[in-house]
Amino acid sequence: MAEPTDASPADDARLPDNAFRELAPGETYAPVIPSGASVPEVTARSIAQGFLWSVVFSAAATYIALKLGQGIESAIPISILAVGASALFAKVLAARGSTLLENVHVLAIGATSGIVAGGSVFTMPAIYILGLEGRSSFWQIFLVPLLGAVLGVFFLAPFRRYFVRDLHGKLPFPEARATTEILVAGKRGGHSAIVLSWSAALAAAFDFAGPSMKAWAENFSTASITALSGFTDRFKAVFTMNTSAAVFGLGYIMGLDYAAIIMAGSMVSFLVLVPLFAWLSQFIPGAISAGAAPLASMAADDIFFEYVRPIGIGGIFCAGLLSILKMSPVILQATRQAFGEIARLAKGGVTATEERTDRALPMWVVLAGILATGLAILLYFRLSVLAGTPGATRLALVSTGLTLLVAFLFAAVSAWAIAMISITPISGMTLTTLIVTAVVLSSLGLRGEDGMLQTLLIGGVVCTALSMSGSLVTQYKIGYWLGATPRRIEVWNLLGSVVASAATTAVILLMAKVYGFAPSPLHANPLPAPQPNAMAAVLQGVMGDAGAPWFLYAVGAVFAVAAEMCGISGLAFALGMYLPMELNSPLVVGALVSWLVKRSTTDEPLAKARHEKGTLIASGFIAGGALVGVLAALLKFVEDSTGRTLVPDLTAVPGVGTWLSAWGNWLGLAVFLALAAFVYVSSRRETVEG
Repeated sequence: MAEPTDASPADDARLPDNAFRELAPGETYAPVIPSGASVPEVTARSIAQGFLWSVVFSAAATYIALKLGQGIESAIPISILAVGASALFAKVLAARGSTLLENVHVLAIGATSGIVAGGSVFTMPAIYILGLEGRSSFWQIFLVPLLGAVLGVFFLAPFRRYFVRDLHGKLPFPEARATTEILVAGKRGGHSAIVLSWSAALAAAFDFAGPSMKAWAENFSTASITALSGFTDRFKAVFTMNTSAAVFGLGYIMGLDYAAIIMAGSMVSFLVLVPLFAWLSQFIPGAISAGAAPLASMAADDIFFEYVRPIGIGGIFCAGLLSILKMSPVILQATRQAFGEIARLAKGGVTATEERTDRALPMWVVLAGILATGLAILLYFRLSVLAGTPGATRLALVSTGLTLLVAFLFAAVSAWAIAMISITPISGMTLTTLIVTAVVLSSLGLRGEDGMLQTLLIGGVVCTALSMSGSLVTQYKIGYWLGATPRRIEVWNLLGSVVASAATTAVILLMAKVYGFAPSPLHANPLPAPQPNAMAAVLQGVMGDAGAPWFLYAVGAVFAVAAEMCGISGLAFALGMYLPMELNSPLVVGALVSWLVKRSTTDEPLAKARHEKGTLIASGFIAGGALVGVLAALLKFVEDSTGRTLVPDLTAVPGVGTWLSAWGNWLGLAVFLALAAFVYVSSRRETVEG
């Protein structure tokens, strides 16, 4: 059937005035595209764009998560690019512009990139950190996020109406709202795409000159300041800040509230706990824990990784449990909604007059999908790690049961968190999963390498399922506001996960070969990979011979509870305690610029326009910085393979290298602050008409 030559007039409509508020008794919400309208929805162009952005943003999200420990949400950049492509079709190619619903399905396919990357990157690199890569393969890593993504779709599907219809106007859905407004305001899409493009190019050049060419220090550090060397050696108190444009962009979008909480946790770790351990060294001449160096001989970073980071891990674990407790009413209510759907199905209550905008996968398909995915997970576990292990079938059944139970319990928590603040505690919930799983499997006799690898696979499946549920609830809400067909969103998320899983796995394998994820003779300066290192530390403690630092975990739990009692996010605070300071301090700078832009004028429409301009620039910084990181990895791989120098090292240039060695630390700080000033000035130049 030929596509309509013109978009529906509804594509130019504005969102109804009741789109973001609670409905009055008897009032209903009518989407932008009515249920009975005939509008192109899934077409060749939407599929092609979706798969293209899935590959591109999978690579970007994988790199940024390994470097910074932060996932990136690709929905907003992809929505901007989709609208820009629509303008290209209409104005340059003399074809019809894409419809709103086509762009929704570009998102449905493309946004799987962030989902899969978040689920896979937070867990699978731990295979290399633990030295288990000889027991793994591309296909083993590929199947983990794929199975998790499929499970996430089927677990959230029964809760769709509850989140998007029953709670209409009660949950803010900040990211879904921003994405929807970008899609609706299509006439501004061309301008927005231009801003995103030049900001991405600027960030790519900035981050390539810094980390890759070493034009300045990648991390500003007070430890490199000669005048402070006596203070640093004595007290081990060090301030560090990454000078990447990508990290600045993350801070701008995150906002000051959460950036400040994360930084507060980092200050406690690096400016309180590390100096405290250093002070205790005068009273403790030997090592505190088995295998560690004497406390007095340890540098600040060593003290952090050995003793302070486990406190952060304990805080994240406790914060995850607190999140479950706080969300338990939501889980119970959503579960009742799901079983109500099943009861109607059992009574033959399939709605024959179901409207297109409410047409999702039938409940029997959802149930069959859960069972089929559960069976696939069972076979995967049984025939992968556990093959040849005594009691393999029993262990596989227990592992599958744990996977399904934890993913189901946490799916609603993840969706609720995204609907409230667009942030979901994936790391904390995954760490919780790993600890519970490791304890259970250890009690059944599965320990050592087999136990650690099996636990990682479970954690990877659960992590991706939770990431999918958080992203899918956003897409459901966008589709609800605009009038998309839920079934098509669900189907194309499933199909997009295949491409995203392959792209993410390929980048993980590339990064493991080029950079590594833990210090080794081959990789002196590996990618930080904070989450996988945390996962590896937990597994080594619970299932290895070192013994878990339970006391330090307990101290972290107290910090998380205390933070919650003070009315702040225990998860954000604990994450700050766990992550290196250089990754947290630039977030505050970016968030502060965002705060200043919002308050640069008392004219609300103008302030909103300026802040949205800054958000576009920040999004471009994230995409450009992440993509150039992948490019740099590819170039380094080629250099190592061919022996040829493709990227010049400025520190090796005679004369220039000496100057950079002396002033690179300060130069890095200067150019980073100059970049922040540029974003502020550029945002202030925006007008309401622009």
